[in-house]
Amino acid sequence: MNIERFREICLSKKAVTESFPFDETALVFKVMDKMFAICSVDNFQSFSLKCDPEWAIELREEYPEGIYGGYHLNKKHWNTIRIDMNVPEDLMDKMIQHSYDLVVSKLTKKQKAELNEMK
Repeated sequence: MNIERFREICLSKKAVTESFPFDETALVFKVMDKMFAICSVDNFQSFSLKCDPEWAIELREEYPEGIYGGYHLNKKHWNTIRIDMNVPEDLMDKMIQHSYDLVVSKLTKKQKAELNEMK
């Protein structure tokens, strides 16, 4: 996975925006103003995603060197994925989709309706 592909996958989701709300290097992806992914543009060696707490634990146990509690994030709800530690790329794709879906599932009814109306 490289940063171009990571951006492409994140931005292919409905209503996703990208911004630098924290500093000039932390690229954040949001759906309906809710963050679901973050990475460094200066040193793309990992990225962080929201994750169901139970699945997060399973992933960390299966890939102890490649997936760990979110760096500078709530470790119960966020994982950081190292791109150079043999985490399969299809699993990375699945985790990006899971993060997006998890955030969408927590939106209000009004936000979900707005999202459904978007192209």
